[in-house]
Amino acid sequence: MTVASSSPPSRLPLRGAEGVTPKRTVRKARERGDGALAALFIAPALLGFLVFLLWPTLRGIYLSFTRFNLLTPPEWVGLANYERLVHDPLFWDSLKVTVEYVVINIGVQTVSALAIAVLLQRLTQSAVLRGIVLTPYLMSNVVAGLVWLWILDNQLGIGNEILQSLGFDRIPFLADETWAIPTIALINVWRHVGYTALLIFAGLQAIPNDVYEAAKVDGASEWRMFWRITMPLLRPVLAVVLIMTVIGSFQVFDTVAVTTAGGPANATNVLQYYIYGSAFGRFQFGYASAMSVALLVVLSAITVIQYRITRAGQTDLG
Repeated sequence: MTVASSSPPSRLPLRGAEGVTPKRTVRKARERGDGALAALFIAPALLGFLVFLLWPTLRGIYLSFTRFNLLTPPEWVGLANYERLVHDPLFWDSLKVTVEYVVINIGVQTVSALAIAVLLQRLTQSAVLRGIVLTPYLMSNVVAGLVWLWILDNQLGIGNEILQSLGFDRIPFLADETWAIPTIALINVWRHVGYTALLIFAGLQAIPNDVYEAAKVDGASEWRMFWRITMPLLRPVLAVVLIMTVIGSFQVFDTVAVTTAGGPANATNVLQYYIYGSAFGRFQFGYASAMSVALLVVLSAITVIQYRITRAGQTDLG
């Protein structure tokens, strides 16, 4: 009796009777199509990043090592602009004024935004109220600055009229060296606090209600729950909010430009306004670029320090 020899099983991927492509091949083709579609959607943003962010940054770093006034080609001067920066008293005074503004702005804005967010979350979650809170943010900095300039005018402003009607003396809010920076800081707090509050409110929404209910069962008060539950669990969101607001505060410019123009006596000559004046007022683009690079280094260092201290990448939610 003859025994038929059987051939070893084939290792090639099997096709159906009608030549259907294996699932793995179909999946790879679909992934390639998704990748091409994703690249198509990302391309405009990537192009904008390269043209309006990366290239100007690299160009600014190059110009910081040159003497450039727009009328002649850049002349390489090495570290001369940075040496001038180190010995420039106006630069350090502008940095001091900027830090004063940032401290007032961030301190008042963060505390106010946190209070508003907690009230919105614990008392009401009305969309109408959230819209009202956000309304000042929809106004441009220039418009907000002009409105408050009129309100706080020493002679005709309604703010000083109210103060005088209450028996107080008129205050030159934007014309006095003592009042100018705090006033500008509070103007920007008024404009940005609603947006910051909504960011914090979104973080509060991510905290499970079960945690609060368990604390209530244990007899914890609202104040105790705020410090022992809300603040620890809100830390990553607060860290991100602080990083964003600090970076934005160091870049204050337009409110100063339309209200005080750096005065009185350089009391509001923040760093961005000094850079602008050096570049477009005195056409010292090389030196202005050096100050911009210095500001970039300062902001990068502050961001890294904030990120590490606040542990922004970690959460206490288990």
